[in-house]
Amino acid sequence: MKKIIIIAFLLLFAAIIGISLPQSGQPEKDVTARTTKVGVLLTGSRSDRSYCQAHYEALEAIKDELNLHIVYLENVPDSCYRYIESLVRDEDCKIIVGVSIFYGDDMRRVATEHPDVYFFNTGGVISRKNFSSYFGRMYQARYLSGVVAGMKTKTGELGYVAAFPIPECIRGINAFTLGVRSVRPDAVVHVRYCGSWVEDAPAKEASRALLDGYPIDVLALHTNSLEPHREADARGIWSIGYNLDNAAMFPNTYLTACVWRWEVYYRKQIRNCLQGKFRGSHEWIDMEDGIVGLSGLSDKAAPQTKTRLKAASTRLKSRGFDVFYGPIRDNTGCLRVEAGESMPDDEMLNSFNWYVEGVEIEG
Repeated sequence: MKKIIIIAFLLLFAAIIGISLPQSGQPEKDVTARTTKVGVLLTGSRSDRSYCQAHYEALEAIKDELNLHIVYLENVPDSCYRYIESLVRDEDCKIIVGVSIFYGDDMRRVATEHPDVYFFNTGGVISRKNFSSYFGRMYQARYLSGVVAGMKTKTGELGYVAAFPIPECIRGINAFTLGVRSVRPDAVVHVRYCGSWVEDAPAKEASRALLDGYPIDVLALHTNSLEPHREADARGIWSIGYNLDNAAMFPNTYLTACVWRWEVYYRKQIRNCLQGKFRGSHEWIDMEDGIVGLSGLSDKAAPQTKTRLKAASTRLKSRGFDVFYGPIRDNTGCLRVEAGESMPDDEMLNSFNWYVEGVEIEG
């Protein structure tokens, strides 16, 4: 009798398991069967050949794969609450992407009001249940571009046009300078801020001021405007690009570019939304994960540049070294990062407000 009861219990348990779990080989539910609307806030034009186009091309690359209908809003100001509300209420978007850190406050506000919508904020550092922020460790690619520039400069004086004196830009300036000085220890990087991510006129003015004032022979940039490239090209000066590879536009003076591959992030995270697996988080993604890197190296790069780049890249991937490992002194001579120590992520992200040796702020 006892044996019969045990057998009956096992049969019942097996039946319950068979009902509650998918059978072996049963196909996964197609989460892309239904079209999902995605709203995207861009700081500039989707065809800017720079930051906004990098996001646009990444989302377009995965649109059909994930069955997305994407609504793009261009030239959206920092105060963007009403734009987000329109995407959610009028367009019925279930996923919102805002590509500027300055959109973060308004995005979090709307995320609180619409808990059934997913929000993604580029460059931010805050997360909520339905809200993620993300960025790549672009400073690692900046360091490598500095190696390229340092190998090419003859004067030892380089220029850098940046948008604002915020941690993101300061990280890039410092990483670029450390890369330059890893191969040219006496080099100086002259920096001028133009006060805009997207406007051409101030970017052109900043470029001209640098190139008129110093014997600069390589110019880098951290702004979405292409005016620094145009000004450098007109003067026969080498330049380092950002966001997208624009070598075809400046074939005689372009050395390489620090580029974004946003599809690496968007493909994974949007699929998580569709599968109901989304978890709000903050991610700062390593170069080795593929979200950032260098574009192709120009044939005009200095001899041995590929060899030096390979060595630097291998060192970064080893995880035994990162760009801001000590000893590092600032441009007043003060020791900021001790030998054997590394700069904490929180400081790099939120409070980087000093410059490494070799940086000179102009204007």
